[in-house]
Amino acid sequence: MANQRLRALLRWTKWADWAIAAVGFTIIIFVLTFFFDSSSTDGAASSVNLPASDLVDLTLLHNAKDRGALCLDGSLPGYHFQKGFGSGSNNWLLHIEGGGWCNTIESCSTRKTTALGSSNFMERQVSFSGILSSDPSQNPDFFSWNKVKIHYCDGASFAGRPESEFKNGTNLFFRGQLIWEALMDELLSVGMSNAKQAFLTGCSAGGLAAVIHCDDFRERLPQHATVKCLADASFFLDESDVQGNRTMRSFYDDVFHLQGVAKSLDKNCLSRMGNSSCLFPREFIKNIRTPVFIVNPAYDFWQIRNILVPDVSDPQGYWQTCRLNIHSCNPNQLEILKGFRNSLLNALSEFQQKNEAGMFVNSCYIHCQTWMAETWHSPSSPRINSKTIAESVGDWYFNRGAVKLIDCPYPCNPTCYNMDFTRH
Repeated sequence: MANQRLRALLRWTKWADWAIAAVGFTIIIFVLTFFFDSSSTDGAASSVNLPASDLVDLTLLHNAKDRGALCLDGSLPGYHFQKGFGSGSNNWLLHIEGGGWCNTIESCSTRKTTALGSSNFMERQVSFSGILSSDPSQNPDFFSWNKVKIHYCDGASFAGRPESEFKNGTNLFFRGQLIWEALMDELLSVGMSNAKQAFLTGCSAGGLAAVIHCDDFRERLPQHATVKCLADASFFLDESDVQGNRTMRSFYDDVFHLQGVAKSLDKNCLSRMGNSSCLFPREFIKNIRTPVFIVNPAYDFWQIRNILVPDVSDPQGYWQTCRLNIHSCNPNQLEILKGFRNSLLNALSEFQQKNEAGMFVNSCYIHCQTWMAETWHSPSSPRINSKTIAESVGDWYFNRGAVKLIDCPYPCNPTCYNMDFTRH
């Protein structure tokens, strides 16, 4: 089961890497098998192998066609729903999967031939693990809740608008905002309107969607309900790469204009910044009224490989081995990575001052950590102050204590899972 999840992460990361590389450069897909660093894999086999009966079927959004809420290729969006039980019967946890973005007609056209742009390619059954698990040993606080895994098929973190569609035969549908609205209405109709507690979460581009729509999620639910949001590996930085280029800013600017996402973004941020800067969490999270928890590795391999050291900024391959395995970085590279960590902490400093904010920033070389048992909650999961991510998030959600955990710099934390891309 762990290997299946790692292969899924590989598929996602290949597309996420490609999305950034598409900013005017040749696409390079790494064909690698992901394994965790050998010093951190003890106990990985302890993850629960879910029986076939726990596979969760794909549901296509019922009234999506009538509402024009369509994936990039015009197919119906999909999600997986597992009904809650016992004390969790009236509680809801939603998790939006990640998968990068598309910023050009060409990249969106290619994307629509994959599960990230079409329900025709989505898995018909998936097993729920990590924050979606129904096993109390894997997911002690949320195991009995109604749980929804939302497939991501619009390429703009559920923020695209149809008025930005090209009518020149490209056959692309920029309907992310409409998908979000139709999905919320459908889930409300099947029981979420009676929610006592609700939690909107997501990974990477899905985590960005979760915080973009966090206040809207709150407004759609009963006033008496406890509603909070979580973004996992989604605090993308507006930082220069090692050559001084603003790769991520340029990329987001392309997405912003291609898919017309402005109307889905925070109005206060737009009035202040007026542009695609409002896709960066540092800017718009200042105005979110609903409590938010940030899970983020200080050495996020996706951001390091795509924002700090994209392929085009390392033509001589100086960073090649370091990008594949953080243990292979030389002292100078580690200093640069430490500087990137400092940029993350600086970007989070204002958010950290919010009373209701929660944080778990560990010093691991990984990306999303909430959707796999191995990193969410297992005997060998990453810890800060002896707490797993699941325990920390649970303490924060249920107000068992303030949770603003920041790890010491790499390589101080022996509990880290560090991705090793060199193994085949």
